[in-house]
Amino acid sequence: MDAQHGVLMRQINMKLRVSCDLRFQIEAPTALILMLRPLNGAQQKITSSRYIVEPCVQITESKDNYGNFCQRLVAPPGEFSVQTSFEVITGEYIDSAPGAYFVEIQNLPDRVLPYLLPSRYCESDRFGNLAREITADAPPGYDQAGKITDWVRNTIQYIPGSSDYPLSAVEVHNRGYGVCRDLAQLAITLCRSISIPARLAVGYLYRLEPMDLHAWFEAYIGGRWYSFDPTQNDLRGGRVIIAYGRDAADVSIFHQFGQGCILNNMDVQVNLLDKSR
Repeated sequence: MDAQHGVLMRQINMKLRVSCDLRFQIEAPTALILMLRPLNGAQQKITSSRYIVEPCVQITESKDNYGNFCQRLVAPPGEFSVQTSFEVITGEYIDSAPGAYFVEIQNLPDRVLPYLLPSRYCESDRFGNLAREITADAPPGYDQAGKITDWVRNTIQYIPGSSDYPLSAVEVHNRGYGVCRDLAQLAITLCRSISIPARLAVGYLYRLEPMDLHAWFEAYIGGRWYSFDPTQNDLRGGRVIIAYGRDAADVSIFHQFGQGCILNNMDVQVNLLDKSR
């Protein structure tokens, strides 16, 4: 990494065990689409996995338009559980790049273009004036995304458990508080409104309090994606990504189709197994 793109840090790898157990009460056979298998790529490596459903049913796995793993099944009536556990190697630190350049629209890869547009929960066509005000003294690119992240962190109160369903950026801005997903989507909206591609990331965060699945965002700057998190004062690593999407509509960990399916319990755990250079 050169000076223009920040300072290269000696990376320390963390081996984490992450798990998410879901327990449902099913009244009638119900089709479910789950998104619980972490991605395996340059930023993280899965070394072992466990995926158990009880009672045992057939699972069909595929990839969606964003490269996320989706598991499709039909849950039978009665108690139904999904137990997942993965050991994943990821970094203790997150790359940062103050001063990294803004990528002009004509130079963006085709795969990045969907993250420029307004989406269901990110009405970026309504926030241009506010975004330009927030970033008025920042050079285009990484520093603008950083300004937006700081503004959301200092303006919107982060209250875990305060939203039972996704809110739009307009609703979060008007309300003044929200969960991690809400703050990330407002930041995404502000970035897109000044032509910075941004996407929602959902997964696990080591030492998150209270422990739950977590959401943050990534912005495409300097020819690559960088992570930002408006809910945390320090952008720390120990993150395991399950899915990317335009907003919460693309990254729900489960969709149920039909009535008679109740989620009784969700237990999320992230444990450190090892560190190495």
